[in-house]
Amino acid sequence: MIKMKHIFKKSILSVCALFLLNGFFTSCNDWLDVLPNNEQVTDSYWQSKEDVEAVIASGYYYLRQSVPTLIKWGELRGGAIYTSNNSESRLQDFNMTPSHALCDWSTIYKVIGMANSVILYAPGVEDNTYYEAMRNAHLAEAYFLRAYCYFILMKNYKEVPLVTAAYVDDSESFDIAKSSESAIIAQIKADISTALSTGAAKGTYEVEWQTKGRATKWALYALMADVCLWSEDYDQCIQYADMILNATDTFRPVFMSNTSDWYTMFYPGNSNESIFEINWDYATYQEKNNFSGLFTLSTSSTLKPTAVATELMKSETQALKDKGYSDTEGRMGRMLLATFVPDNGIPANWATANQFLLWKYAGTDVPDISGGIRANQDANFILYRVAEVMLMKAQALVMKGSANWLEAVRLINRIRLRAGLENYNSIDTEAADAATQVQQLDELTLLEEILEQKELEFMGEAKRWYDVLWLGRVAGNKYKTEFVNAVIEGNQTTNQQWILSVLQDPWSWYMPIPQSDIDHNKALTQNPYYGGTK
Repeated sequence: MIKMKHIFKKSILSVCALFLLNGFFTSCNDWLDVLPNNEQVTDSYWQSKEDVEAVIASGYYYLRQSVPTLIKWGELRGGAIYTSNNSESRLQDFNMTPSHALCDWSTIYKVIGMANSVILYAPGVEDNTYYEAMRNAHLAEAYFLRAYCYFILMKNYKEVPLVTAAYVDDSESFDIAKSSESAIIAQIKADISTALSTGAAKGTYEVEWQTKGRATKWALYALMADVCLWSEDYDQCIQYADMILNATDTFRPVFMSNTSDWYTMFYPGNSNESIFEINWDYATYQEKNNFSGLFTLSTSSTLKPTAVATELMKSETQALKDKGYSDTEGRMGRMLLATFVPDNGIPANWATANQFLLWKYAGTDVPDISGGIRANQDANFILYRVAEVMLMKAQALVMKGSANWLEAVRLINRIRLRAGLENYNSIDTEAADAATQVQQLDELTLLEEILEQKELEFMGEAKRWYDVLWLGRVAGNKYKTEFVNAVIEGNQTTNQQWILSVLQDPWSWYMPIPQSDIDHNKALTQNPYYGGTK
């Protein structure tokens, strides 16, 4: 499977050589002196809490390495972001082949390999300073990493090999068949529950950036809410969302209601609203990401907002202008996340501009397009923040029936008001007739409003495709037509009839299994749409 032995072995041997995360521990020299780079690392490696910490850090490292892929997987099919790369456009055009580089899942499985090793070996580490609470906290991080990675794999491939045992020696067989989506979901939920069961998952860390850059109980709650929404377990989705939204801990993630605070989530990052984000820091650690190759202020930028998304942002900007907001350089509300290409240094008119580029990863402030560009590409990548948890809960409430719609609209309004917009459909949820007004709505209309707010709020954060896909899957593909229409509307690189034809088969909504793994794993079969058996 994915040359699994090679990947897991190489991963564990590369813990220190590849470890670049900010100060997780002091030095790798000791273990490098003990174990040569070509020696299998098994139980002889696990001698201290620092050894466990090193492997966990390596898991985060590989997760960070996967971010460009996560962005493309989460955006390119959703119709809000498109690529100008002819090869990678095959993903957004539903024209992938099993040998395509974007099908490669090996880095995600490396994270899983790190997590599996910690789960197996950390309990047996004999170190007098390795207290039970610390061990359980490490295990909670490992369970989060494994659960998150399987959730990502499942949303992109539907069925994947479910590997929960650490690679120990060459005698093990890695001819592993795919597990069903239901089995993967059950494992993800079990991992999260196990992580939370000891009470050791941290709410904060001693080092400030780690509170946002390492898995916490808040990250586990957010992931569980997300998984429950996907699996249509709406009561549990609401339950775990409320563990964040109703928390009373002094140091907890909180929704930032002021419009002026919105951009601080991206610069400088690690904001109060953040739940979990992958950190880079050039000033302190000389760390840079390759976002400059994805989102830039150049017309050659690889990833750009689609025409449909641009018009949606323009519409929101016009609504804010009508309310009297300043339109300095054309960016207001969540338009702050994008900027248009200036003409000879002179800002274009936002209403007539046709080229917009994502700003949230490139800028340092809101208004200054010329002086506010990051000197170094070290923007963080947010996996979860409170606004998303609020909208997850709103989706779950809508799906639970009309008796819950008033609360759903209340959450929608909080997101809209923070963006500077009016209440949804002018419904004041505190008014005496609010419940009556809400009952005039319908399920699909509410879901489309939530997904539109998500599109604007999380553009470029690798969320859009999964939101659109959720709509297509929900309630036995109840909204398949609306899903297909949304994909067609947003696509601007291929024939619409092609997409309409392809998406009739729900297996086409997922990527093909990497061909190299089919070749090396005798038990692995291809996604049915790409030639496998159902």
